[in-house]
Amino acid sequence: MSPPSPQILALCLLGTAVTLEAQAVEVDSRIQPYQRARGISGSASSIGSDTMNNLMALWLEGFRRHYPNVRIQIEGKGSSTAPPALIEGTAQFGPMSRAMKSTEKDKFEERFGYPPTPLRTSLDALAVFVNKDNPLEGMTLPQVDAVYSKTRRGGHGEQIARWGQLGPDGEWATARISLYGRNSASGTYGFFKSVALFKGDYRDEVKEQPGSASVVQGVTEDRYGVGYSGIGYRTSGVRVVPLAETEEMPFVGASLANVLDGSYPLGRFLYLYVNKTPGEPLDPLVREFARFVFSREGQEIVIKDGYMPVPFEVVVEELAMLGE
Repeated sequence: MSPPSPQILALCLLGTAVTLEAQAVEVDSRIQPYQRARGISGSASSIGSDTMNNLMALWLEGFRRHYPNVRIQIEGKGSSTAPPALIEGTAQFGPMSRAMKSTEKDKFEERFGYPPTPLRTSLDALAVFVNKDNPLEGMTLPQVDAVYSKTRRGGHGEQIARWGQLGPDGEWATARISLYGRNSASGTYGFFKSVALFKGDYRDEVKEQPGSASVVQGVTEDRYGVGYSGIGYRTSGVRVVPLAETEEMPFVGASLANVLDGSYPLGRFLYLYVNKTPGEPLDPLVREFARFVFSREGQEIVIKDGYMPVPFEVVVEELAMLGE
């Protein structure tokens, strides 16, 4: 599955019972509470996305209230670490902030004879952050590309290296832009490259960080910094920059409503990949953890961590993939 466009995100949400109020969103009322199963115990491992690290930890915390003897080890060094771990059997869960690449799926299928199972767990707004004191009104995607990319495939006429090129005046006019980003193991790095950089190349000046929290911390401490990560890592030390796809379109914020209606250009699904043999039941522990993710409690945790829950229709489709 390829990363969803904002339009696809909007279409998949039509007809749902998601309720929006400013920055708040409620779990679809048709999604049911989790029903505890019998005989669930044992241990498992999750290897993958840094963006989803907190989310996985919170899901595990909620899951263990039902099954206190379950142990799941969580490691979040980047989405690209998930496919090898699933292939090698060192992880039963592969959280990814992007869809698997065709090469990753091919390697999995070469090993097992069938593709991995992707579960769309939640929705995220990939945010562009600036320091809280930055007066920048907004950016177009071609401008984001001209800031971060040396190839400028978005079509902007010049490299953007100073804040004054984006509008801020006074002390900001001549201040050089400090670039913060993720490393190449990150799904966020890949998604941003594909969508915001139009599949171009990053500038060498980007300070690559090992995690989303490090990106936000860097921009918090660097008055002239800019960085990107999932919206769930927002803090009081940074501002989220409103974005527009083109100069002709208005700037829109990375709000829940704008992701859900497709107007925010950097909306995406967050995935949980598992290894399910076709025609055979999943390991009970893996199955029940996935069922918990798609329960009312699991989707409330999504909101708690700053992301957006999926609608009932997506829950039905993902549970069907698990054989439920």
